[in-house]
Amino acid sequence: MFRIGQGYDAHRFCDDGKLILGGVTIPYEKGMLAHSDGDVVLHALCDALLGAAALGDIGKHFPDSDTQFKNIDSRILVQSVIKKLAVLKFSVVNADLTIVAQAPRLSDYIQTMRENISKDTRLSIDAVNVKATTTEGMGFEGRSEGIAANAVVLLDKH
Repeated sequence: MFRIGQGYDAHRFCDDGKLILGGVTIPYEKGMLAHSDGDVVLHALCDALLGAAALGDIGKHFPDSDTQFKNIDSRILVQSVIKKLAVLKFSVVNADLTIVAQAPRLSDYIQTMRENISKDTRLSIDAVNVKATTTEGMGFEGRSEGIAANAVVLLDKH
C-alpha cells in the first residue's frame, strides 16, 4: 500500500544563530528564528512523512512548548519519525524537497543535504532529490525575510 505525504515549513531570519538546511550549516550572516535548529528542509520532510502515515504533524510529536526540543538537531527528529514509521511497517520510497530562498545561494550544499537525508531516511541517494529556487523578489522569501521548504514523500506499507 502506497501513501503520499506533503510537508511545508517556513522560518524567519534572525540576526544571530546558524542557518541549517538539510542538516548542513550554511555560512550566512543570518540564522533562523526557531525553537529547534530551524531547519525548514527537515521540518517539511518530517511533516510529509508523518502526513503520509496519518500521524499528524511535527508540532504534535515535537512541540515547541517542550524544552527537550529546544535547539535540537532536526536530523534527530527525522530519525525519530523514521523509527515511528518502521513500527507501523512503513518504509520511505522517495523524497523530493524544494527550498524557497532568495539568498543565500545553495547549489554548493545540495549534495550534502541529499546525503544527510539519505542516511536519516534509510534511502538510497538516488531516491532523494533536493532543489532550491527563488521567488524573484516576491513574498517574504523574495524580500529575504526568511526561508521556506516543501517536501513530498512516498511511503510503502509492508
